[in-house]
Amino acid sequence: MAKRIEATNVTSYYGSFKAIDSVSMTVEPKTITALIGPSGCGKSTFLRSVNRMHEVLPGARIEGSLTIDDQNIYDPDVDVTAVRRMIGMVFQRPNPFPTMSIYENVVAGLKLNGVKKKSVLDDAAEQSLKSANLWNEVKDRLGRPGAGLSGGQQQRLCIARTIAVEPQVVLMDEPCSALDPISTLAIEDLMFKLKDRFTIIIVTHNMQQAARVSDKTGFFSIDKTGDPGRLIEYDDTQKIFSNPTEKKTEDYITGRFG
Repeated sequence: MAKRIEATNVTSYYGSFKAIDSVSMTVEPKTITALIGPSGCGKSTFLRSVNRMHEVLPGARIEGSLTIDDQNIYDPDVDVTAVRRMIGMVFQRPNPFPTMSIYENVVAGLKLNGVKKKSVLDDAAEQSLKSANLWNEVKDRLGRPGAGLSGGQQQRLCIARTIAVEPQVVLMDEPCSALDPISTLAIEDLMFKLKDRFTIIIVTHNMQQAARVSDKTGFFSIDKTGDPGRLIEYDDTQKIFSNPTEKKTEDYITGRFG
């Protein structure tokens, strides 16, 4: 079941460097939220904070509150593995496990979680590949290496692998930046279908993509190099791109900077 995400004054650090400062936003279930802004403004840092990947780096920490359906995922008694199982992640470049087949890539997370029954794994692989719009292209070569697929197919394979463990939230960090326009369109079509089941947050530098796929948009920016990133404006996507409240947002989306 898709989850509601609420960030309250989230501030992230890498050692003594403050990467983002006092970010607050609410992401409703079964929606797509796009995070836009210039490079280095903290979009990906915020995204990684949502599933606690930020803290795997030495000296990284966050302040503030980040709740999933009212449960603060940074509470000391929260199981980090359970959080990451609930909140899947798709990265900028497709990263199928190179020594694994297409089938093994999809079911890798399930096996890691202790699922051994072949019929369960087979069904999960088929359903996940169908959900990722990849089944018809690979159903006759599931034993072939996942790394042998095209870039767009590899990214859909990674999405299938992510959703196979049935997360409630899917995070996407520039998932189309390394793909051609046709593959990008396939991923965008897939996002529309997946939002019926998941809460989706996507980081993108493609403002046309943000306008096409998202329900809400958050614009991040920095005042100058070395300053922390801040959430400048967060609103319905249509409003952000047609009548933003903040002049800095308007300047960015009209290409005056960034």
